[in-house]
Amino acid sequence: MPGRPFFLSEQCRPLHCSTANLILHKYGEKARSVAVHPHMLRHACSFALTDQNADTRLIQDYLGQRIIQHAVCYATSNPTQFGNLWRWVA
Repeated sequence: MPGRPFFLSEQCRPLHCSTANLILHKYGEKARSVAVHPHMLRHACSFALTDQNADTRLIQDYLGQRIIQHAVCYATSNPTQFGNLWRWVA
């Protein structure tokens, strides 16, 4: 839903962008993964949907992409860049 914050603090207030970046960066270091950033979550979500054989149009709609080529680009991301991250989350 546009306009609603995704990352919230313990007080249910929106996190500043730099705080969200710092948190993700720390988790990425802990996982010994590539540098993790918020935009990477879009790629991870798209990869997970693609892995579940979701239709590209569904991915486009879910990610809020206006142009189908953007969804295709996300869907064809290299899954190996998330390898260490998936092992840490599981």
